[in-house]
Amino acid sequence: MNPTVDIDRNKVAKRVEQLTDKAEERARERQHAKGRGTARERINQLVDEGSFQEIHTFAGGNIDASYLGCAVITGFGQISGRPVAVYSQDFSVKGGTLGEVEGRKICHLIDEALRLRIPVFALLDSGGARIQEGVAALAQYGNIFKKISEASGIVPQISVILGPCAGGAVYGPALTDFIIMTKRSSYMFVTGPKVVRAVTGEDVSSEDLGGGDLHNTVSGVAHYLAEDEEDALQFARSVFTYLPLHCEEEVPRYDYEPDLEGEALAARVGDLVPSSAKQPYDIIEVIEALADYGEFVEIQELFGRSIVVGFACFDGRSVGIVANQPAFDAGTLDVNASEKAARFVRFCDAFGLPVVTLVDVPGYRPGTEQERAGIIRRGAKLITAYATATVPLVTVILRKAYGGAYIVMGSKSLGADFNFSWPQTEIAVMGSEGAVDIIFRKQLRAAGQEGIDVAEQRRLYQEQYQREAIGPNLSLEKGELDSLINPKNTRSTIIRSLSVLERKARSYQTSKYHDNAPL
Repeated sequence: MNPTVDIDRNKVAKRVEQLTDKAEERARERQHAKGRGTARERINQLVDEGSFQEIHTFAGGNIDASYLGCAVITGFGQISGRPVAVYSQDFSVKGGTLGEVEGRKICHLIDEALRLRIPVFALLDSGGARIQEGVAALAQYGNIFKKISEASGIVPQISVILGPCAGGAVYGPALTDFIIMTKRSSYMFVTGPKVVRAVTGEDVSSEDLGGGDLHNTVSGVAHYLAEDEEDALQFARSVFTYLPLHCEEEVPRYDYEPDLEGEALAARVGDLVPSSAKQPYDIIEVIEALADYGEFVEIQELFGRSIVVGFACFDGRSVGIVANQPAFDAGTLDVNASEKAARFVRFCDAFGLPVVTLVDVPGYRPGTEQERAGIIRRGAKLITAYATATVPLVTVILRKAYGGAYIVMGSKSLGADFNFSWPQTEIAVMGSEGAVDIIFRKQLRAAGQEGIDVAEQRRLYQEQYQREAIGPNLSLEKGELDSLINPKNTRSTIIRSLSVLERKARSYQTSKYHDNAPL
């Protein structure tokens, strides 16, 4: 053994350590001054302690010139002991801009993630394409978009926006499954405030143009608005706990110890839903009463608020949940709610997650605004999502389901495996008030001409219509419902149904691959 070689290796190793420490110190000085973490600090917050293994550390750098790496850190780590691929843009190096080296590193990481069949987490904080490299930088964005598209539906992809993300760069996270943004510190826009001002004369701030609040409440681009970086990264970890590593892996299963308090709450779930079909309530409380330990991770909670989507567990099985939200706009379906639910169902189907649908819907939101916004075209996306899904589908109607909205919310005719209803639910083409004015219009007109109390006559016709056409009996007779269930048995019914359908999950999971491209 040559001692000289050992000395040289030690010197190089020490030099690498020194350069890494120096680079991190410089990054801390620049990022902490703005209240932001460094690229490595963010990675360490995301993955399990001590699990991160960086790759291509010196790509774009030069040890002899005391220059360490480029503007992105790539590597592998673990979250709750499960492997993931991570890349984190380093704003302290050339503003985090993307050039040829950065593009190659990111593309290589995604390739490796596909080869290893593990999820990809992108921590984004960048000034965009590196102007000095011109078309070479732009070409790398194209390469990244292609890789993300190739990985779509095969491995989960989660983007966390922790600073600016502008220009063509925004389409990278837009192609991934979930986007997490922070308040007051993350931005996404195709053209920045200066360009907008120059072209249109409009004076707008970065926050108003593409801040986290805008993309979570108005545009629907983002899926979670975090208080800060720590909250954003913790939410990314939380979502991941419900997901498989890839499309061919079975969904996560966890040991569930019966919780007496939780089981008691599930038995009282019927008390959370008012008997009057017009009285609002919060469907989140119902979901939490039914799910294991009352835990529910909601997705896009600030957008399309008349519908709720997210992840939960039933007897340790990870599932996706879609539910109407009577607390907002009576739970009606509109363009935003339809697209939100459709893409979520497609995501669940891509990765083998069963979908539990809780229905309490009065119909589609009426009006010229919705028609002009394309409710026909965009509402059809939810139909396609359910009709083409091959994962287990369990639907429970809690209180009412009217018209076309009844059909699209995981109905038996769209392919749901099990459909149940609470007693006294209202299932019909429309409510009694509108139906009576159509069906009995001649009788009501005649009653008015004969001096009969029209209001009283309308009430009697409404009661007749409710008895004959609104209850769940006709749905049971026609096979559109599998059974009426007592509200207190809702949780146990869902669990039994998922258990029966477990073989369906296994047999279909690898037979029908599709991506999760933006709708």
